Amino acid sequence: MTEADAAATRARLDTLTSWNADWRGLRVTVLGLGVTGFAVADTLTELGADVLVVAPSVDDDRARILEVIGAKLLRHPLDGVPAELVSFAPEVIVASPGFHPDHPVLEWAGDGGVAVWGDIELAWRVRDKVNAAEWILVTGTNGKTTTVQLAATFLAANGLRAAPCGNIGVPVLDAVRDPAGFDVLVVELSSYQLHHLPTTGPGALHPWASVCLNIADDHLDWHGSPEAYRAAKATVYENTKVACVYNRADEATMHMVEEADVEEGARAIGFGLDVPGPSDFGVVEGILCDRAFLDERRTAALEIITVAELEPHGLAAPHVVANILAASALARSYGVPVGVIHDALGGFRLDAHRIETVADSGGIRWIDDSKATNPHAAEASLRAFGRVVWIVGGLLKGVDADALVAAHVGRLRAAIVIGVDRTALVTAFRRHAPELPLFEVVTDDTETVMTEAVALAATVAEPGDTVLLAPAAASMDQFADYADRGRRFHEAVRARLGGEADGDSAPHGPTTEG
Repeated sequence: MTEADAAATRARLDTLTSWNADWRGLRVTVLGLGVTGFAVADTLTELGADVLVVAPSVDDDRARILEVIGAKLLRHPLDGVPAELVSFAPEVIVASPGFHPDHPVLEWAGDGGVAVWGDIELAWRVRDKVNAAEWILVTGTNGKTTTVQLAATFLAANGLRAAPCGNIGVPVLDAVRDPAGFDVLVVELSSYQLHHLPTTGPGALHPWASVCLNIADDHLDWHGSPEAYRAAKATVYENTKVACVYNRADEATMHMVEEADVEEGARAIGFGLDVPGPSDFGVVEGILCDRAFLDERRTAALEIITVAELEPHGLAAPHVVANILAASALARSYGVPVGVIHDALGGFRLDAHRIETVADSGGIRWIDDSKATNPHAAEASLRAFGRVVWIVGGLLKGVDADALVAAHVGRLRAAIVIGVDRTALVTAFRRHAPELPLFEVVTDDTETVMTEAVALAATVAEPGDTVLLAPAAASMDQFADYADRGRRFHEAVRARLGGEADGDSAPHGPTTEG
């Protein structure tokens, strides 16, 4: 590509900021054909672009649909740059979230000056197909999905058409193209998606409100360093128009807000489990309060709900209360009354595999928190219970769990280690609690891992204890995903207790873990 051609391409891409712009003939390569990749290819072909999908594995149904809609498909292991991709000479590459920044195709694109977008940037550029809904962005190491669901629930309870979408499992492009349209999109963003987002120019998002719930080391194998991971998360606050919501208990999120380039008039809104200051959300004597969105915020607060009211619905764990406060701040920024939030919480339930009670038998509680796929999430889960028999382990994703073990051995009755990364965990337990009963499940048979873990837990758990599945690790070493891991835990507990456990978990679609 000559410099003149490259300049002409850049100028054209700058004009593509509407569904009604001229996308015809734009050469776009889509990397990956999962849920996100298919939504990208479907959107671009509808817009008239010339689309080449390159994927190492392909669902047959999606492949047939691609042929019908007119997109080209190249099955390739993507262990290098395919010759067919080079000859196609894409003007844009849209990468699915799982592609590492140092992937050969993305490095080739960078060297050649080819624009690389994510699905979120594309969705923002074409967000006006039906009506240009406002966007509320949610990221963080943990709690994203629950907070997205809560915020969308609060908005919908106030009569707004609100769509929870993004990394929660529904591509943003599907929400943008919904023929009925939405007033607000509540978008869950993983660090992978944020990595590809520009902060300036025609592809930069300008959200109504944004939050980074918390930050702890995660996905270091993808980002390469804690600094790169945190920089990706901080992108969520850029260009925010109304409210930057941050966690008072996590100083890093406050610094992200301080360093963000936001629109004039955007406010910083803190949330936490302590007493709130003016412009904050917090807890006063067991009451969740808003001291941000009222005129008398220096001398008064609005009561949202009590922790006691949340308890019967399984929503009183500290990290869940924090998520409720964050979601309330997002909804309040959009004008939702506190009374509406209060009433909506009465009907809200956590998804399956999030601190879910499987059984309470013989004075022993069995809790499934399979969604605790990193140490930060597992720590929040451990803090919610007293004496624990802890089932832990899986794929640690480059994260050191030593500090987590050291912080919580005092509350443990025993530890049961599963997964492929057992050595580091076993070493940590022996270092910090050499007298603690410690068991390893050495089988790599998916069908028997949980049966063995539950059987071991049953031999050591005593009345008053909680048997807690909070793996602090990803699941794909031995299970299809965290939901599969949780379902198998449920089945093993039911089999062990002779049917006394609760019924089947709700089905759960795949999302990025962490």
